[in-house]
Amino acid sequence: MKTTLSVQYAGKEFSEKELIAQIKKIWTEDGNKIKDIQTLDLYIKPEEWTTYYVINGSVRGSLPF
Repeated sequence: MKTTLSVQYAGKEFSEKELIAQIKKIWTEDGNKIKDIQTLDLYIKPEEWTTYYVINGSVRGSLPF
């Protein structure tokens, strides 16, 4: 099964795919390898215009959208 997730809020739209691409870029810029990502949890808070993420249960970060 293939799924697509898009969030629309206050006239803006972004997709799960776009968020994951941004997080992977941050991860690799920090010297890590994509293959080392085992889990990725996303928490989208539209009222804060922010996506929070947790990689492998311990690496936390956030990015605006």
